[in-house]
Amino acid sequence: MTSLLTRRSFTLQMLFLMAACGVQETSTKQLELVVGVVNYRDETKIIEKFSRFRTYLGQQTGTVIQLEPTFNENVAIERIKRQSWSLIFAPPGLAAFAIANYKYDPIFPLEIDVNSRAILIVRKDSKLQKIKDLQGKVIALGTPGSAAGYYFPLHNLYGLTLKEVLFASTPKTVLEWVSQKKAEVGALSLEEFNLYRTQFTNTDFRILFTDPHIVPAGSILIGENVDRTKKDLIRKHLREASPVLIQELKYVPNGKIPDYTHMISVIQRVTLLDKRLRSQPVRLF
Repeated sequence: MTSLLTRRSFTLQMLFLMAACGVQETSTKQLELVVGVVNYRDETKIIEKFSRFRTYLGQQTGTVIQLEPTFNENVAIERIKRQSWSLIFAPPGLAAFAIANYKYDPIFPLEIDVNSRAILIVRKDSKLQKIKDLQGKVIALGTPGSAAGYYFPLHNLYGLTLKEVLFASTPKTVLEWVSQKKAEVGALSLEEFNLYRTQFTNTDFRILFTDPHIVPAGSILIGENVDRTKKDLIRKHLREASPVLIQELKYVPNGKIPDYTHMISVIQRVTLLDKRLRSQPVRLF
């Protein structure tokens, strides 16, 4: 009898322990918010930039804020697919991708140049003049998820057959490959071009093509895995944040959510080409 009671007692203790662990795991998930950021530059700087944000939002919501910077859109897409990120400071291509496919909601727009455009660039001495001249050429794109570096250029190149497509992890790498003649044409945004071109003192570049559509602003996105009460709290506290914090993170608390309708249609069309891009030649149709 004593042995039976002992076994029952042990079983009850194990069940209690398992239940307690389950509650603890659930509580931990509820008290943690993973924030995704795409950053092409120094990781230390991005962590410093978000330091005030982590402290402020953590204190206001009673949540542990985990910052996860990534250095290109490829990694970000994998995080979005797994819904690993509860909050995202998303550039436009990623924002449209996450909204259209993974039920992320935009809550505030990020600041952007109102004249933002996707462009194709070549060396100044290149004989290439028009889109049709790129038939049979090598092009350097950004990674999937980039509006100006991937989605818009592939949309504009639809119908051509290219010799090869190269994928650059950063806009600066696109310029490097064109400068080194590894690629004959490169895709990036006008802002990125103006930012990095001065670092190539031995190469003059020329804009071959400018997409007529304005690239929409990025957005702060929130995932469906965040409960409604927490979502409302996050919106409230980010709207009421100090001007210093808002300026550091470059979002617009009273701004209109960008219209991603055209961007989403571009993504849907380009996605059909994804499997062809690593073949040679590359048929974009």
